[in-house]
Amino acid sequence: MYSLAREVIGVIDTDGDCAEWTFPADPGAVRTARHAVRGQLHRWGLDSLSDIAALLVSELVTNALRHATGPIGLRLVRPAGLPGVLLVEVSDPLPDPPRERVARPEDESGRGLQLVASSSRRWGTRPGNIGKTVWFELAVPG
Repeated sequence: MYSLAREVIGVIDTDGDCAEWTFPADPGAVRTARHAVRGQLHRWGLDSLSDIAALLVSELVTNALRHATGPIGLRLVRPAGLPGVLLVEVSDPLPDPPRERVARPEDESGRGLQLVASSSRRWGTRPGNIGKTVWFELAVPG
């Protein structure tokens, strides 16, 4: 799984604590990803970020399931030298970057990227060798 995750995610090597997973593109991936995030953040003593990180990961994994086929990568990084940052990345094999849009009040979807943008310090996308990675940063409470 690790080598597949490296290929799909198109990761940027980062020094520091790191956890990563690869999930099949099926509906159970959203719940499994949330569980993985909560568990890892608990192990790192970052329970205060659990709810927001799990929510934003749910949104990005759901987007990946809707628009791509193939494995979905998830990576959490506590970058060395940046103690106040948690980096979260969700990758899929579709090369097209996501587009933020304005959802109308009656729309059933279309708010995920707005939620990521408004709830994180920074966010963005980057192409990988295969597909793309959508990432966001959360501030780690001091």
